[in-house]
Amino acid sequence: MFNRGELVTLTIDAFAFGGRGIAKIPTEDSHFIVFVDNAFPGQVVKAKIDVKRKHHAEAKLVEVIERSPLEVVSDYQEISGAPYIFVPQEEQHKAKQSSTLSTFSKISGIRDLEQKFDEYIASPSVYFYRNKMEYSFSSIEHDMESGEDVDDAFALGFKRRGTWWKVENLNKPSGLFDKEWEEKLIVLRTFLKETELPAWHPPQKKGFFRHIIVRKSFMHNQLLVNLVTSSDGIKHFDRNAFVAKVLELHGDRIAGIQHTVNDDVADRSKIENGQTKMLYGKPFVEEQILGLTFQMRMESFFQTNPACAELLYQKAIDYLLEDLPPNQEILDLFCGTGTIAQLIATRNPSARITGVDIVPEAIEDAKENAHKNKLTDVSFHAADVGKFLKEHPQYEGNIGALILDPPRAGIAPKTLLKTIALGAKRIIYISCNPSTQARDASTLIDAGYSLEKFCLVDQFPHTGHIESIAKFIKI
Repeated sequence: MFNRGELVTLTIDAFAFGGRGIAKIPTEDSHFIVFVDNAFPGQVVKAKIDVKRKHHAEAKLVEVIERSPLEVVSDYQEISGAPYIFVPQEEQHKAKQSSTLSTFSKISGIRDLEQKFDEYIASPSVYFYRNKMEYSFSSIEHDMESGEDVDDAFALGFKRRGTWWKVENLNKPSGLFDKEWEEKLIVLRTFLKETELPAWHPPQKKGFFRHIIVRKSFMHNQLLVNLVTSSDGIKHFDRNAFVAKVLELHGDRIAGIQHTVNDDVADRSKIENGQTKMLYGKPFVEEQILGLTFQMRMESFFQTNPACAELLYQKAIDYLLEDLPPNQEILDLFCGTGTIAQLIATRNPSARITGVDIVPEAIEDAKENAHKNKLTDVSFHAADVGKFLKEHPQYEGNIGALILDPPRAGIAPKTLLKTIALGAKRIIYISCNPSTQARDASTLIDAGYSLEKFCLVDQFPHTGHIESIAKFIKI
């Protein structure tokens, strides 16, 4: 019916897990299904076929031709990272809850999930809620007004939907990150363009300016800025002038300014892949969660939506501490900057808590945070979780509770088996990808655990993403 790479016009009929719209094409005996990333029911869209199967296809959204009757257009600039910015919150909630519960049940094999479902926790703020944002440079600009591509340009904003080489200038706030920063980004773009150093050309893998990454502290209303460039032409770049311009625009809101030189030709901005120099201020900002203060470096993991993270952590810790006896050994695996471990310590001072994460910088922050928060019965280790468990057999049979918050890919099978071997009486599993959590849930159930409670936390309004918390009890 369709060929890979073909551009097609589709009407979206339903919503699937992960932010995919479903288009149903009538056939002689049934329907041919096309899943379209980031589409919403009621939209008419142009999409590019990416994967073709016998009974279904998968497609990338190229353009929304007609809006859904449910959408309400706002003053925010639509970006690829917020495809549902015009969809009312109540409609987003219904779509996310229904699709997530259905998918989780199917993958995990848990048929009574609705009975175990606790609640849907909405984000306290649905606009300007993010504490970190990455903006891309490109010498290939997609002009949003004309719909034309402009080569030899100087674009700064977000990738054009469905592309990795085109950038659409951000000319007004996206509605996701700091409003003042995004309102002034056009001024900074003009300043950097006037240096006459080129924006990165992704296909040719050359150029100077690559990314700007900004981290925000809501606690202090401060920003940490990192400019990522190549080394090509760096002798002609005036770092002091760049610092002066950022300070001119944002004054004492700027906590620190960094410059990372990254010559990795891959389309990545990973700070650890380059050499970073502090140009101004300090290399971290601070955030407050449930009364505790946490230090955040640019490269450290921290929840994107701090206000909603408070609700997430509160619920997870409620699950963890329900009927938990005193003086328990608790492991916090994939702990990041140690937020959960320290919050547990404040609510259960008799517990002995150990946090493990593979990112050394995150563990450095965790230790510093614990010191600042005057918590002594919390220890942190920079290590791969699987290797840590193998090297510390003393934890087997001695763990009262486990809390897991792995990356989107879930837990590696061998690591999950090592985790199960600990014999913890309860496991609290936080996930930013309920489908991989459901896969791991199936393994936990086969190993003798039962899902007791399950809830959803909408940490990512206007996207197809959702966070989930599952409480497992050893039978």
